[in-house]
Amino acid sequence: MKRIPKNDEYYMRLALKLALKAKGKTSPNPLVGALVVKNDRIVGRGFHAKAGLAHAEINALDEAGKKAKGAVLYVTLEPCAHTGRTPPCVNRVIESGIKEVVIGMIDPNPLNNGKGIALLKQHNIKVRHGFLGDELARINEGFIKYITTRIPFVTVKVAESLDGRIATYAGDSKWITSDKSRAFAHKIRKDYDAIMVGVNTVLRDNPRLNAWFSAKQPVKIIMDSNLSTPENANIFSGNSQVIIITLPSRAGQETENRKRLLEKAKIIEVKERSGQINLRDALKKIARLQITNIIVEGGGTLIGSLFDERLVDKILFFISPKIIGGKDAISSVMGKGVRRVDQAIKLRGVKFRRFGEELLVEAGVK
Repeated sequence: MKRIPKNDEYYMRLALKLALKAKGKTSPNPLVGALVVKNDRIVGRGFHAKAGLAHAEINALDEAGKKAKGAVLYVTLEPCAHTGRTPPCVNRVIESGIKEVVIGMIDPNPLNNGKGIALLKQHNIKVRHGFLGDELARINEGFIKYITTRIPFVTVKVAESLDGRIATYAGDSKWITSDKSRAFAHKIRKDYDAIMVGVNTVLRDNPRLNAWFSAKQPVKIIMDSNLSTPENANIFSGNSQVIIITLPSRAGQETENRKRLLEKAKIIEVKERSGQINLRDALKKIARLQITNIIVEGGGTLIGSLFDERLVDKILFFISPKIIGGKDAISSVMGKGVRRVDQAIKLRGVKFRRFGEELLVEAGVK
């Protein structure tokens, strides 16, 4: 067996694997892993398990105990120097007697962003950073977008036919993709804070929007400018919070349906744009609820509008080898679209995955 050299990248990769143990559980905080290494031996391991609990560095130092003195701390993200739900981690690092800190990436949070490194150096602790930066940025892409823009990271998930349809002209959509693809899509849901759909998807498909394989259920968000969501819709089943995004009510037009929906959902009014929901304003207000990432699952009008407004960060397109056809069949991406091909939205880091005869296309949006 080939021996892997125990260098900085080796230890940082182990710290990254630790961080991934809490995938989907730390929002609005990032995924972070840490190791305490002394004389080429790991004496402490830790990861951030959940917002409000101890950070990765603290857990690793707790396990290391007195062995931390004179050791090297490997941590995927710069230790925090500010007080949030927990005290600053740099204080504990300084007190522990750690002689050197190796950091994967600098914290993008403006409250920290280099301050942790500066404090460590002030206390004569050697600091090096810049290891596995691209990989670490990918696992925390939602946190980075949220903390730097105060807008959630938006992923569009589509299950479509080969000709780009998500339903027939009669509105039938069950089922375009296979059980395998749908099961994988449910596994993906647990990694997101919220699932978003347009009201037409609720009216046509009456989905539950639950995650089959997770105790933690994402928040359900409905874009519904006229508050036409039925009070008995399946989306209200289960224990998940439901948020309905709508336009401001006009004086004297408080409907009975609004009153009934208020008993089951949080209703957020947002700005209007050309008679429709202002999507950018909606995302800003959703972010204020500490929702850092959203997976959008339909319909074509909402997805198209998000692309029109350049608000999509990532795509997951499940493509089934079926032809639905018909000019009135429902397309996966509607909206206004582009006028010329050279204006088309381009993708980056495109990956392909097979599910039997079906194909998943995963990519970031440039």
